[in-house]
Amino acid sequence: MVLVSAVGTLPRIGPQGSFQMTAHRVFVSHTMFLFAATLLVSLAASPAAAQTLRTADGRPDLQGVWDFRTMTPLQRPSDLGEKAFLTAEEAAAQEAGVAERRARLLEPSEVRTEPLPAGGGGRAIGGYNDFWLDYGTTIVDNRRTSLIVDPADGRLPALTPEGEALRQVGSLMEDLPIEGLVRVRSAGTGSDHPEDRGLAERCLVGFNSGPPMMPSGYNNNMQLFQTPGAVVILNEMVHDVRIIPLDARPHLPGSVRQWAGSSVGRWEGDTLVVETTNMTDKTASFEPSATTAIGTGVTMTLTERFSRLNEDTLLYEYTVDDPTIFAGPFTVAVPMRRSDEPMFEYACHEGNYGLLNILIGARVTEAAAR
Repeated sequence: MVLVSAVGTLPRIGPQGSFQMTAHRVFVSHTMFLFAATLLVSLAASPAAAQTLRTADGRPDLQGVWDFRTMTPLQRPSDLGEKAFLTAEEAAAQEAGVAERRARLLEPSEVRTEPLPAGGGGRAIGGYNDFWLDYGTTIVDNRRTSLIVDPADGRLPALTPEGEALRQVGSLMEDLPIEGLVRVRSAGTGSDHPEDRGLAERCLVGFNSGPPMMPSGYNNNMQLFQTPGAVVILNEMVHDVRIIPLDARPHLPGSVRQWAGSSVGRWEGDTLVVETTNMTDKTASFEPSATTAIGTGVTMTLTERFSRLNEDTLLYEYTVDDPTIFAGPFTVAVPMRRSDEPMFEYACHEGNYGLLNILIGARVTEAAAR
């Protein structure tokens, strides 16, 4: 055991409190060196999963910055029917198409649309060009046609009547009538009050940080920190942080509801399992996109699983179980890739006057109509 630890990597605290991986070498006698060399040859011949990097307490080392971008859709496109996997040629063709489109959009700008009337004609007048986006450009490694792995059809389960009644659909281009609390993340229903705007627009939650985490247009990174008693998940989007205890404590009382719920973790073999409950009715049970919210999070149980497949891959799986909203549970699998790049602090309210100006503009319009 000492020899295996001696040739592995362990976390240490670096400058400014950053977590770093550092190699620890132990100098041994000539005899022990020969034994270690034999052991290393044996390890090199074994599967990568058997050589899981471990922390000082013997757990799989899940730490690092992980990138969860992918162009694989959440749901299997309906025209694919029962086709669960793409061929290598089909995946390559899709990736080439995205690369070609990206290159075209990054070319020098030219007028491609007719200008909107002054004020936008009731529709959005701004947005991102492709330079600001950082979406996935590759299919997941196993070439699955959807991130949903259960049910077998790769589609979300049917909604219950309550789920249908609590379904909200917004738009990034115009405000749409939405009854009740706005649970969509990136859309709005009006400008009477701040609560009329989407949750991400109000900098309350990010539109891909979840939980659960979902690939989106940008900021598809999370950093995981690990100690024997807790793990910390820091999302790049809106710098959302979850501190997840591993000491077998219960969830918070049911009367306590939080934006990200109440998360507790445990180890099942080499897999970190995180169970989250106590979501608020201000969030959705599930959001298949930033402009769609299904149900509320009140009765939802989310189970996330983190498994280190190899040095460069962290498999992130989650199961949503909400019998009030969905006819059955469903499971999603998102492979995350290790990134050597640091994450930078996300600024949302700082220097962002959009929400303020939306409300001020509405008050000015109302005053002019009197």
